[in-house]
Amino acid sequence: MNTYSFDVNAVAGLIKRAGRAVMDVYAQDFAVYEKDDASPVTEADMGAEKIIFEGLQALTPDIPVVGEEHVAAGETGDLTRECFWLVDPVDGTADFVKKNGEFTVNIALIKGDSPVFGAVFAPVSGTLFYTTSPTSAVMEKDGAVTPLKTRAVPAAGYSVLNSRTHCDETKVAQMLAGLKIADRKPCGSSLKFCLIATGTADVYPCSHRTKEWDTAAAHAVLRAAGGEVYDAENGAVLTYRKEGLKNPLIIAFGQKR
Repeated sequence: MNTYSFDVNAVAGLIKRAGRAVMDVYAQDFAVYEKDDASPVTEADMGAEKIIFEGLQALTPDIPVVGEEHVAAGETGDLTRECFWLVDPVDGTADFVKKNGEFTVNIALIKGDSPVFGAVFAPVSGTLFYTTSPTSAVMEKDGAVTPLKTRAVPAAGYSVLNSRTHCDETKVAQMLAGLKIADRKPCGSSLKFCLIATGTADVYPCSHRTKEWDTAAAHAVLRAAGGEVYDAENGAVLTYRKEGLKNPLIIAFGQKR
């Protein structure tokens, strides 16, 4: 059931439109620029964020929109309201640049300090993950809509997803200490959270620092499917609206033993 005050289908249509714009750039030879923090950015990031901002402002004019590229340009957005949209137009820009297909477009709604709505679109595969309420999520692909549910950890142990681009083996080993590990696979972007939500993997130890827009949408999807994201240092559930929108090191679980 849709318990949101906005039209989820309208947001789904918006994120797909942004994804098509991203793919238009992906199909070409494109320039890669460097932001102040040395992270890469392309015209796909900027174009998709413009589409999403304009669409969300038209759909929910009373809810502020905060986006990665706007923040990079010095526009911090209004974080004083109960709710705000949090946008990452291309999560996994490094994967986008490498053209490995493992990048996503992300839209989240933050209420208080929690992500209560999330939509994550993988443009290359045409797969959309989104919440239909704060406690239910689905995957839409090729016209089929499938409910998402995390799985119990198999007897063989946890299936681990680690970052394809950023993976500190020492930190990962510390995060996974005491867990029985069955296998490990690399994966890009917020897809890792979503794959855990589908029940095809169990844990993602994130060994690099992220921003809230990197995690919010996929966190909402994973939580609605039965999983959770934690501060890897103190075990607390990850919250939002933190200073500088900076995350600690985190670890995402489908279910725990």
